[in-house]
Amino acid sequence: MTGQPYSEKVMDHILNPRNCGEIADADGIGTVGNPVCGDVMKMFLKIENNIIVDIKFKTYGCGAAISTSSMVTEMVKGKSIEEALRISNKAVAEALGGLPPVKMHCSVLAEEALRSALKDYYTKQGLPVPFEDKTHSHRDEAHH
Repeated sequence: MTGQPYSEKVMDHILNPRNCGEIADADGIGTVGNPVCGDVMKMFLKIENNIIVDIKFKTYGCGAAISTSSMVTEMVKGKSIEEALRISNKAVAEALGGLPPVKMHCSVLAEEALRSALKDYYTKQGLPVPFEDKTHSHRDEAHH
């Protein structure tokens, strides 16, 4: 492949995705998809005392979708829910050494999958969701 659009870090996460799979007794499960490109991300969370002790993902999509899912799991594992909620799609893209502009929506999807799983966790606990659900409002998406 000539003119590789992906950074070395992105390629590493595509070839060696971290935390791939599912958690059978997950405390929160989130599924999001982008109908335009066909990417689907599913995230599974294990939470103890407000800490994300384990996180796994299953992603069907392009390399950028896989690498952003993988990077999000690395960034939030062992962190508190509050810390996890502060992670933005831009931070995910930066941690990967950047994404091509046409693939930035994959980092948005990864952030949404995490938030969707956390929302599921709060709902299952019978607790109010303490954050704004940004799913389906792609205002952070870069198209230029």
